[in-house]
Amino acid sequence: MKITIISLDQWGFDKHIVDYLDQMNDVEVHHIDFSKFTYVYPSIFHKITNFFAKNLFNYNIKKAHLNKEIINQLKKLPKQDKILMIKADHLLPQKIEEIKNYTHEFIAYFSDSTNKCPKIKKIHHLFDSVYSFEKDDVSLYGFNFITNYIYNEQNDNSTKKEFSVFNISAFDKRIKTLEKIAVKLDTFALNYKIISVGNNTYNSSSSIIFTKDRMKLNTVETYINKSIALLDINREGQYGLTFRVFESLGNKKKLITTNNDIVNYDFYNKNNILVVNKDDIKIPLDFFKTPYQEIPTETYNKYCLAHWVKTVFDI
Repeated sequence: MKITIISLDQWGFDKHIVDYLDQMNDVEVHHIDFSKFTYVYPSIFHKITNFFAKNLFNYNIKKAHLNKEIINQLKKLPKQDKILMIKADHLLPQKIEEIKNYTHEFIAYFSDSTNKCPKIKKIHHLFDSVYSFEKDDVSLYGFNFITNYIYNEQNDNSTKKEFSVFNISAFDKRIKTLEKIAVKLDTFALNYKIISVGNNTYNSSSSIIFTKDRMKLNTVETYINKSIALLDINREGQYGLTFRVFESLGNKKKLITTNNDIVNYDFYNKNNILVVNKDDIKIPLDFFKTPYQEIPTETYNKYCLAHWVKTVFDI
């Protein structure tokens, strides 16, 4: 079976799907990661032209190059049995239609809600099957429901714990909640590692680290191993479970989250998962003192990468 994954893999999560497929017999897998595509303006004139084209005519030379490069890479491959697109809303609809010609089965996975990425509503019909982690979108548009997945498992939890809480996330509107939680942790004199990634700065009174540089996934895993609990802040209007949730499951870490829908999942255990109110943050110190309680194996396996791959690719 020939499978190609086309994705914007900025953090490295999608590569785990590729690596898993690569180990399977009778599967030939390719990954077109358009986060690695670069475009160099031939001259300052082209850069200025793109500025006006983007703002006046909604045409972006850099994005057009990205779309063209994906097609160029597909032309080098035989027709695929299945193509999975992740973050397809970053591409032009007409290019998505063109990509469909290179496969027998066209699949999409959206780990964003239509509230955050309304373009999803304009392109989902282009696919043979669509998977989403957002329950509301599944109900509204008839998508197939699937969560993110456990990509890394850590059975040895003997690493010395340097941090009570760890979080890394993009700088966005969630920073206000992140700051409130960090300040609360400061009042308890708890050591934490909270990192906000982006070009923005913020007048913080806490020990949050602000950086422009993305962190490699293996470095993230190192911080996870050194922490008692992970912190998850869901975006406003989005309730699909982020990878922080599955990192906590796979590494047997406690979780502090603002996503109150988590209580409706079968792995929820109030000993392991603390749901906090963004407007009234309460973090009992006892949460850090009780040991993690393992969830049933049958439940755990439903969220592993193997189950995700089997479901999405039907193999």
